[in-house]
Amino acid sequence: MPKPKTHLSSFLLLTTATIFSFFPAPSSPSPGASFVYGGCSEIKFENESPFEFNLDSLLSSLLNSATFSLYNNFTISSPEPQPTLYGLYQCRGDISTADCAACVKDAVSQLPHYCFHSCGGTLQLDACHVRYGNESFLGVPDTTLVLKKCGTGSGLSDTDMLSRRDEVLSGLGSGNGGFRVRNIGYVSGMAQCVGDLSGEECTDCLANAVERLRGGCGAGSWGDVYLSKCYVRYSAGGVYLSDSGSPERFWERRWVLGAVAFVV
Repeated sequence: MPKPKTHLSSFLLLTTATIFSFFPAPSSPSPGASFVYGGCSEIKFENESPFEFNLDSLLSSLLNSATFSLYNNFTISSPEPQPTLYGLYQCRGDISTADCAACVKDAVSQLPHYCFHSCGGTLQLDACHVRYGNESFLGVPDTTLVLKKCGTGSGLSDTDMLSRRDEVLSGLGSGNGGFRVRNIGYVSGMAQCVGDLSGEECTDCLANAVERLRGGCGAGSWGDVYLSKCYVRYSAGGVYLSDSGSPERFWERRWVLGAVAFVV
């Protein structure tokens, strides 16, 4: 495996009681599996414990469900004193279930390696998100900032680009549906909420992410903001810079051009 090019060394409070430390970006084994962020609980479970058995069962349930649905969550209860285990996966709203299953498989295969014996783990790839933990996060709104990345100047007219970007972001931050895309000329945007949020909670989360992008990325040619339960991304010109500094396609999947598209 090649050495990772980035390392997120900060600590982040993802729930009220679980601290996740972030791990380096792994290589991406398949399209749509580009690493975005990941983290692991500092609390560990013992080898061959009931928790380990329940975690294997949970991850298997996520894998099986991803073959026919872009989102699902599971709860595995155990007799006390064993903790209840919670988990979910969320695939990007514009991909097929086959691609979803492949992405979730990639994420599930990486989590036990990078989060060895951790009682909680989260991994965001470009096309899917997987999370598990021993404290309930299902249905809980959370606008904690996980990751913010901004591009440099677009080389275009700042006034025109910012006007188009703000219109794109305004469209993403309002409306209905958990997955949204918008295109205004050469500026494109994408937003998504985790499926356990209500419609109102999703809109609140995306509005928060939009404000962080507006305030944090200036006239950058692209920007990504990931909160614990949603994300918003935009790009001027259809490309952005990867961690290696080379230009990539902003999104390799299908786009609906010239209008807002909302997908539940």
